[in-house]
Amino acid sequence: MPDTLTFLGLESSCDDTGAAVVRHTDGEIPQVLSNVVEGQTALHASFGGVVPEIAARAHAERMDDCVERALDQAGVTLADIDGIAVTAGPGLIGGVLSGVMCAKGISAGSGKPLIGVNHLAGHALSPGLSEELHFPMLMLLVSGGHCQFLIVRGVEEFHRLGGTIDDAPGEAFDKIARLTGLPQPGGPAVEQAALEGDAKRFPLPRPLLDRPGCDMSFSGLKTAVLRARDTVITNENTLARQDVNDLAAGFQKSVCEVLKEKTRRAVAVYLEETPDVPTLAVAGGVAANKAIRIALETVCAESDLRFTAPAMQYCTDNAAMIAWAGLLRYRLGAKDDLTLSARPRWPLDKIQAGMLGSGKKGAKA
Repeated sequence: MPDTLTFLGLESSCDDTGAAVVRHTDGEIPQVLSNVVEGQTALHASFGGVVPEIAARAHAERMDDCVERALDQAGVTLADIDGIAVTAGPGLIGGVLSGVMCAKGISAGSGKPLIGVNHLAGHALSPGLSEELHFPMLMLLVSGGHCQFLIVRGVEEFHRLGGTIDDAPGEAFDKIARLTGLPQPGGPAVEQAALEGDAKRFPLPRPLLDRPGCDMSFSGLKTAVLRARDTVITNENTLARQDVNDLAAGFQKSVCEVLKEKTRRAVAVYLEETPDVPTLAVAGGVAANKAIRIALETVCAESDLRFTAPAMQYCTDNAAMIAWAGLLRYRLGAKDDLTLSARPRWPLDKIQAGMLGSGKKGAKA
């Protein structure tokens, strides 16, 4: 196997169609030669959330164009590519299937190796796009459909310490945005509104902090925000902008405090492995939230851990992380064929049972 590999990555697990080219020389930091992402916010805006059928059709229509643009921007052709990596799950099955079929076609036509990638592994390994990965590391993967603490011991070795038993934080952010009339995607909208809000106005709960372990729950918090909103409307006969800001601030504060305390518990378990370079990594769309990052950096400072996170453009769904994860799997000898299946569910931890609950991307993995 050559020291330098160039991989094409395809991503279509939810509502972002992505294609990217990543080049890596063994022992060095990878180069992201291109990273094309086509969002679908406008397509789903009138529905208040992602419609799976619309998302799948958009992926099927856009993926070819995204691949062509990614190759052009990278200045390479398929002849220069050493392998094709594609999200094979978990995700909205129609979208995942669109990406897998496109990748199969490219692989069959070009004769290049095909590598199926777990979307969550893509997120978990995404900090490696900008700096060296140190295993084992503690990963908080926090996104629209998933939230879990993982000890990442290698490219394909993940041990889950806990996760959400219902709504993931990103999903909860979207629902709070809908409840308060804020636009989608909810994460950035709620974060912006929270900047002008009073987080102490509404006494919102901190779910599961009274129970041991690292599992989390955000469904009840969402319900508490709904009841607080309804009380305001009943008393004032309206929901003013300041009310929305205060609800957003209170909700975000609650999420931050839950993640902060649960991270402390996960750190205590992780440090029992006495890692050479103790590291807390955070990845996924919600990792772009500045308040959450600050809360996690505080935990790192308390325990003398190194904090790392991917660059903002690699926090949300993207194909660069898929190309990177696929490239790393290929270096370990992994290779799929045209029987590769699209999977709506795909737990990273191969030993423990999957988490209970459901979300945008199916049952919690």
